[in-house]
Amino acid sequence: MTTSLAGTTGPTVGGLSAAEVAARLAADGPNVVAAPPRRGVARRVGRQLADPLVALLLAAGAVTTALGDLPDTVIIVLVVAVNTVIGVVQEIRADAAIAALDRLAAPVARVVRDGRDQLVPAAGLVRGDHVRLEAGDVVPADLDLTEAQRATFDESALTGESVPVHRDVTEAAGAGTVLAGGRAAGTVLRTGAASALGRISALVAGTRPGPTPLQRRLAALGRILGLTAVAVSALVFTLGLLAGEPFVRMAITAVSLVVAAVPESLPAVVTLALALGARRMARTRAIPRRLHAVETLGSVTVIASDKTGTLTENKMTVQRAVTADGVRHTVTGAGYDPAGRVRRRDGGTVPDGGPLRALARAGALCNDAGLLAPDGDRTGWAAAGDPMEAALLTFAARCGLDPEAERAAAPRVAELPFEQARRRMTTVHRRADGYLVVRKGAPEAVLDPGRDAALLAAAAELAADGLRVLAVSTAETTGRPDPAGPLPLRAAGLVGIGDPLRDTARDTAQAFERAGVRLLLITGDHPGTAAAIGRQLGILPAGEAVAEGDRGRLTGDDVAKTRVYARTQPEQKLDIIAALQQRGEVVAMTGDGVNDAPALRRADIGVAMGSGTEVARQAAELVLVDDNLGTVTDAIGEGRRIYDNIRRFLRYALSGGLAELLVMLAGPLLGMPLALLPAQLLWINLLTHGVPGVALGAEPAEADVLRRPPRSPQESVLGAGLLRGVLIGGGLLAAVTLAAGVTAHRLELPWQTVMYLVLGLAQLGVALAVRATAAPGTPRGLALPAAVAGCLLLQVAGVLIGPLRTLLGTEPLTAATILACVAVAAAPGTLLRLTGRRH
Repeated sequence: MTTSLAGTTGPTVGGLSAAEVAARLAADGPNVVAAPPRRGVARRVGRQLADPLVALLLAAGAVTTALGDLPDTVIIVLVVAVNTVIGVVQEIRADAAIAALDRLAAPVARVVRDGRDQLVPAAGLVRGDHVRLEAGDVVPADLDLTEAQRATFDESALTGESVPVHRDVTEAAGAGTVLAGGRAAGTVLRTGAASALGRISALVAGTRPGPTPLQRRLAALGRILGLTAVAVSALVFTLGLLAGEPFVRMAITAVSLVVAAVPESLPAVVTLALALGARRMARTRAIPRRLHAVETLGSVTVIASDKTGTLTENKMTVQRAVTADGVRHTVTGAGYDPAGRVRRRDGGTVPDGGPLRALARAGALCNDAGLLAPDGDRTGWAAAGDPMEAALLTFAARCGLDPEAERAAAPRVAELPFEQARRRMTTVHRRADGYLVVRKGAPEAVLDPGRDAALLAAAAELAADGLRVLAVSTAETTGRPDPAGPLPLRAAGLVGIGDPLRDTARDTAQAFERAGVRLLLITGDHPGTAAAIGRQLGILPAGEAVAEGDRGRLTGDDVAKTRVYARTQPEQKLDIIAALQQRGEVVAMTGDGVNDAPALRRADIGVAMGSGTEVARQAAELVLVDDNLGTVTDAIGEGRRIYDNIRRFLRYALSGGLAELLVMLAGPLLGMPLALLPAQLLWINLLTHGVPGVALGAEPAEADVLRRPPRSPQESVLGAGLLRGVLIGGGLLAAVTLAAGVTAHRLELPWQTVMYLVLGLAQLGVALAVRATAAPGTPRGLALPAAVAGCLLLQVAGVLIGPLRTLLGTEPLTAATILACVAVAAAPGTLLRLTGRRH
């Protein structure tokens, strides 16, 4: 069924001709908001392999291959392959965010061409096309409306505004919005990349995420470790030659020392820790789409959240009511569920009848919406029609009325539909004793300024609290009245409608504060609404201003002190995030709409709601399946646990690497030209950096993980005392190893074998010393003790088993000597544990 456009302004009903369409399509191109960038697989892989730490791994792999060290070679190749696959998959998923914008557009559009209605693919629209829309249609391009019959548009995907917006003739309707109610038609103004949807697509395409804080820190660490290991190994090589050792042996020793000193299993530890963290987060309904996003959450210093659907329920609800006699009421309940209650704010009793029910009954009658009860596909109550009108039906039910029964008892016989110019709607209902007239709308369009001054003042108070205020008036007549004529209306009262905070929102905000994370509210909503939400969350102190995006560009000074932003556009969200990042903040952005997608991509980590748009989910690194922002608190704790465990591994592995360098450097000075053979170095490295190191990545969280501030984004991965801990640990390990070697040398024991055994066992002891102090009641797990025990047996086996002795160049030791080595090796770990130097 089509709608006549006779009498409307704009183009003639003849529409464009086929020739005009072809010409404009050739000039402007198809109505496609974005095209995913094409990148070859080889180029994607090359970008991943260019990472400094990966390059260092490749170099180590070449060395282990040359030395015939098959186990280390296999591990290195596997780690590089896994990291590369993860990186390439992430790039492909990021490109899918842009492709999802294309799918958001209407698949077909109804246009007038050559004097008749046609259904054409949305991609074939051109400027000047005349498009017709009915309720539920997606707007396929930016339109200049030429017809608008009670037309309301759901613009939440573009603006974040939770309530459909009325549009009149000559106003614009943006691509990607939905005609929620009424009927409309319009002329195409902009298509493709020039449309509102295309503008957001361009922002998404231009905001590719950079490396995470952890990736930046590890890349810098990889460069430092590589250069340091090469320099020290060259020095060991020179000292060995000066001591008379063969050139080939010293060359192999130097290369082996490089491999042993650099923790090449670090990426494996990081990858496993991230994977385990991702699995734990998935159990709490938070799905990481990018593995490194798991750790990045632990570094977050600012969370910038949108309002609708994230902090609020995205369901309009009557929260306050004021009856004609001035009595104020508070309404409670969840969403559109009729279950709930109404109580007087002064503590008085709410009567079964009286002004409150009269107000609720009138709101249910002057109403075109419906309520949908839960069914097999729908778990909760939902709105059918305008959400604000559905909120009035729910309010009536919470006042003890049956909206459908009330409608049946007073059927509508006439109406004056809502129009933006009048800002009100009037209906006439037939009753047994005559007629009831109901008018609802903006308070200034319904109430009498002189007679209803008190209600108008109450309306201003409700609006200041961020609520949308509707006034209702009624009249009873014996004859059927004309809804457009003079009517003896009297005020029935006011209702304040809002999108209420989620039950957990305030607790979540407080949890962020305890964890040292600053919560910001960024919304396209009215400043009054944003301020009210900010106050309810506890993030907007009294007297603090709300920043308004439509008042100009936001500066660095603005973001330093502002906690609530209102009327922000997608570009301004990017400005806010960029300004925060320039100040050194690690920013997480949450959102669910198309308008949030550019900011989700630009932030250090984007967090999308599971019920949000596909565009938002594709642009984000983390998806909250349950739409609960509180889940991010658990995710932050998980991220911090992972980072702590990575630092524990570095504390452990770098202490061992430093000890190996010191032992090889000091050995010649103490009369031991070659303290350890190349095979012994590699065997110690394989045992200590392998399974125990990976087990450290699975350690539980510290008890205070969510009661301490995040680490500074500028802090090195070796900062906050870790470098000092590495130096102390490495010094202790080297000291006991050298002392054992010197003592064995003087006693004419196999000193090289003694040093091999002590150094390996002492490093394993440090692994136990640096493990986490878990929260009370948290199971410690047996992974690390089991890994240490297994590697300890293998280390001792290098002395006891003949074939291993041949491979490693060790000599037999007596049981007493082995026990003495074990006792000496336990000293560094015991000392570190007793002094509390764990991380």
